[in-house]
Amino acid sequence: MKVEQISIFLENKAGRLAEVTGTLGKAGINIRALALADTSDFGILRLIVNDHEKAKQVLKEHGFTVGRTEVVAVEVEDRPGGLNNILQILFENGINVEYMYAFVQQSGQNAIIIFRFDDIDNAVDVLMQNGVTVIGGEKLYAM
Repeated sequence: MKVEQISIFLENKAGRLAEVTGTLGKAGINIRALALADTSDFGILRLIVNDHEKAKQVLKEHGFTVGRTEVVAVEVEDRPGGLNNILQILFENGINVEYMYAFVQQSGQNAIIIFRFDDIDNAVDVLMQNGVTVIGGEKLYAM
């Protein structure tokens, strides 16, 4: 129940993000979720896309440095305390969250949280044993 995420390393200068999104758009690739982290010199753009293989290929062809990471997508109730319930389960089981980002498709329904864990297999097992809905890649890419 893992999801493929691509990471693009970008110079921290005007227009680089637009180059990525333009390249993906022209290739017919839909961005499902994203997160951007930056320093003064570079940024890391993390993306969940509907076709990660094609995205990696087209971005590399355009000179971008692209990496691949497995992450976990879970449904979280879109209400106060929904995220805390998930984080409490992880804490109680000694699972470290390296980073996370989220998106909501429709307010009032479930949000989707993308997690990167230090022990991804254990995290998936613990979440599922505690009744948390873990979303597979194919379903997430098609959302």
